[in-house]
This record gives sequence, structure tokens and C-alpha cells, in this order.
Amino acid sequence: MRLTRPRFFAMFENLTARLNTVFENLRRRGKLSERDVDAAMREVRLALLEADVHYKVVKDFIARVRERAVGHEVSKALNPAQQVIKIVHEELIATLGEPAPLTLQGPRPHVIMLAGLQGSGKTTAAAKLAKKLRSQGERVLLVAADPYRPAAVQQLQTLGERLGVDVYAEEGVEPPRLAQKAVTRARNGGFSVVILDTAGRSQLDADLMSELDAIARRITLHEILLVVDAMIGQEAVNLALGFQSLLPLTGLILTKMDGDARGGAAISVRSVTGVPIKFLGTGEDLDALEVYDPARLASRILGMGDVIGLIERAEEKLDQEVAEEQARRMLSGEFTLEDFARQIEQLRKLGPFGQLLEMMPGAMGQMARQVDPRDAEDRLKRIEAILNSMTPEERRKPKILNASRKRRIARGSGTQVQDINLLLKQYREMRRVMKRLSKSGMRGLAGLFG
Repeated sequence: MRLTRPRFFAMFENLTARLNTVFENLRRRGKLSERDVDAAMREVRLALLEADVHYKVVKDFIARVRERAVGHEVSKALNPAQQVIKIVHEELIATLGEPAPLTLQGPRPHVIMLAGLQGSGKTTAAAKLAKKLRSQGERVLLVAADPYRPAAVQQLQTLGERLGVDVYAEEGVEPPRLAQKAVTRARNGGFSVVILDTAGRSQLDADLMSELDAIARRITLHEILLVVDAMIGQEAVNLALGFQSLLPLTGLILTKMDGDARGGAAISVRSVTGVPIKFLGTGEDLDALEVYDPARLASRILGMGDVIGLIERAEEKLDQEVAEEQARRMLSGEFTLEDFARQIEQLRKLGPFGQLLEMMPGAMGQMARQVDPRDAEDRLKRIEAILNSMTPEERRKPKILNASRKRRIARGSGTQVQDINLLLKQYREMRRVMKRLSKSGMRGLAGLFG
């Protein structure tokens, strides 16, 4: 199994650490003077500039925060430091802009054109968007409107085949004409959404823009989404401004948000261009596309986690009946290693381990972020290997695991007997905790674990 980046939204890692240091310094003070606020704002300003946030965005952001932080709402607050942190959070949300859902209204099919430079992840973004819309009940037609990049059509066809989504392609037809024919095909075939994967270039040029303009004049476009590689930093702002000057952009898709760049693009591009961010690409998997929510992104940047995102992911990915059955068995004391294996299987469905750690809130999140997800991933793999090397009877009745059985399991899983003993110790401790919860009547908490 390929390991992904050890941090979800790794590009914000340094910014989050810097801001948390500023907040900790504020919390140590009972009352805040104007000098304290100014010192904190200098640190926040440096943190944002180091994260590659556009200097004008930083200037406006700091001015707004300072005006509120030295005013009445902080001086009269019971906890001034917490009030300043709240102001930073609110102003960061304001900078990131309002959420803007896709416009899928009016006569069908609704046509979405994706534009962007080569290497921005446009074709993959088209497939991810198709999967998301199909899960919402839409019937999607992908259109391979990039005849220039080698294998671009084949790439989209392969992705469509994986998703079970139709792909329209026609060799030797110019993209404007191809788009027109695809919309006709969609209308006659009962498709509700058409996604155009247009050609990219290595840079903004007249040929690219004239082709996109020709497509826009031939068909009615409900959305024109610019796909931007978040790894390119402030250049993303210049790119968005360049496209915006020639096309009526309706939204942005920021890709590669799981990369290790500094993250300023996500904070800057919405504020500078005024074009709303609609989706964030958070990984290579075809379901790694998140609807943009500025409040949740702001919480992640400030190290507050994303409980709502974690719940939504669990609701989407987990088998609710299995979760409820696990909770019941844990409460009743029936919990076995067989159940433990099923829990790990459920956990795997939620996505890469590093992403889950990043979504933990508060103190739990701070502790989780101190754990190297690669080490946690390795331990999880060892546990899976050990459990898979046991017989069903051994998983159901761990008490029968004598020295001979443990040596056999160790050989089969590529681990040591000590690893098996550690797993059994952790399992017994988990059972003890569950029994205590059951006796104290804390069934709600056990249900949460499930």
C-alpha cells in the first residue's frame, strides 16, 4: 500500500504551528494591552507572509483583526486571549470567502467547463467531479475536449471506465464543435450534467484563450471552473487573474492541497480575484474532492480540526449497521479480535491515517499531530498482518493463543512474538475499558466509539 503525505493539508503545517505559538503566548497573559496585540499581529503577519499569502491580503487581514482586537469587544471580554483567537478565526473565514455551490439550475444538461494549465490536475479533477455529482443523483457525461496532449483522451476514457461514467470523444473534431456535439448527445441521451475537460497549455496564450472563448460562444455554459495547482503559490493568483480577464470564471478548483507547498494560494486567490473557490482536491484518489467550506478550512489552518468533515466522511464511508453492532458487542463484553479486525477495516474506509489525524479537534488533535502518521501506519499494518495470520477460532478465542501458536503467527505475519503480546495486551485493556463504560451506563460514549 502506497503511503500518502503524512499530513492532511500539509502545506498549512508550518503556518498552523506558527499561529498556535502566537495563540499560546496570548493565553499566558490575563489581560491584553495594545502592545501585546501589536506584538501578536506582527507574528501573525510574518507567519502569513512566510506561508506565501499575497502581501495585500495580509495587510488587509491584519488591519481588520487589529481594529477589532484593540477595541471594545476584547477589552470587555472575560477571556481576552480567546476573544482575539475568535477574531482571527472569523476574519480568516471572511478572507477565504463565502461557500458557493455549483449552479445546476435551469434546462438540462448543465454544462461545466474546466479550464487550466497543463499539469494542474484538470483531467483528474473532471473525473473526481463526475464521481461526486453522480453520487448526488446526476447522470454525467465526460467530454474529452483536449486533442493536443498525448494520451489525454485515453486518460479520461480510463478514468470514466473506472467510474462507470460515459466519456464522449471524437477524433479529428475541433474542441468547439466537439463540445457542441457532446451537448446534443447529452440532451438526446438523458444526461443531466456535461463536464468538458478542455486543453491546457504550459502558459497562458492567445490560442488557448481563443479556443475556450469559441467553446463558450457555441454552447451555454452553466459553470466555468478554473483548475489551479495550489502548489504554485502566489503564481496561482496571477494565473487566476489572467484567466479572469478573458473568461467569465464562476469558480475555482484548487488541486494538490495535500502537497507540501506553503499554502498561500488558498488564502490569497479568493480574496484577490473575487472568484469563489468551489472544490479542493485533497489527494490522488477519485473521491478526494471536497466541497469548499471556508469555516472548516479556517479551523484546520488554525489547528482546530474538522469534526464536521470527520462525521461526514464516516457517514459516507462506514457501514452504519456494522458500527452499531460493534458498539453493542463492546458494551456487552463480546468484543473479540475478530471485531478488532473489522474495526480496522472500517477505519481504512475513512482514508489515509494522516488525514484523519489532521481532522481531530482541540487537545485530541494537538496530541494526534505529534504522532508521525507513517509510524502509526506501520503499526496498523503490523496489527493487520498479525490478525490475518490468525485462524478464525484464534481471533474469536484469544485465550487459546499459546507460545506455539504465537510463533506460527509471528512467522506468518513477518513480526515478532513481542508484537503479538503487545497487541493482546492492548486488546485486553480495550475490553476492560469497555466493561467499565458498560457498568457505568455510558452507552452514548460507547456508541460514539462504534
